[in-house]
Amino acid sequence: MTSRVILFGGSFNPVHFGHLIAARSAAEQLDASRVVLIPAAAPPHKNAAALAAADHRLAMLRLAAEGDPLFEIDELELRRAGPSYTFDTVTHFRGRLGEAVELCWIIGADSLPELAGWRRIDELVRVARIITVVRPGTVFGELSALTGRIGRPAVDALLADRLDTPAIEISASDIRARLAAGRSIRYLTPQAVVDYILRHGLYAAAG
Repeated sequence: MTSRVILFGGSFNPVHFGHLIAARSAAEQLDASRVVLIPAAAPPHKNAAALAAADHRLAMLRLAAEGDPLFEIDELELRRAGPSYTFDTVTHFRGRLGEAVELCWIIGADSLPELAGWRRIDELVRVARIITVVRPGTVFGELSALTGRIGRPAVDALLADRLDTPAIEISASDIRARLAAGRSIRYLTPQAVVDYILRHGLYAAAG
């Protein structure tokens, strides 16, 4: 039986129930032994203006995952100097876990078109399975640029390698907007994370 590990990278700015539910759903559908949560220091493909400090995001992730044996948190990307790329991270885990373990990197459907700009994406799709997490009604964006990078057969394989997850309408950007407006974020993220955000005044939250 193939041993399978899910790698779930992201800014987790902040972590919320949508992340946790998607990760657990993916683990159940893929029969994965664990999910490694990998917070990014400064995602090269995103605007870092609204990014909370790495130590805060790491602390919130630990609070969210506490007590759940499915989750492991790896600080690799936070310790890496300079921009952090998925290819480098996956290569690290391939060396650490060996060839017998199947590595699955999960992304959201909105990130699929962005793969065209990822560093060494043509090699990445050979090192790990890239699995797209989709929700009911998902429509994929324009993929011609990605097709130009990795070819039509590889794109077709990516489109086929996807997982359906519950329709949880929670986003980190909405949580940040609610906090900036002085609105409650209760039930959007674990209460320990809510308390941490308020205690530290993150995202313009009032303690």
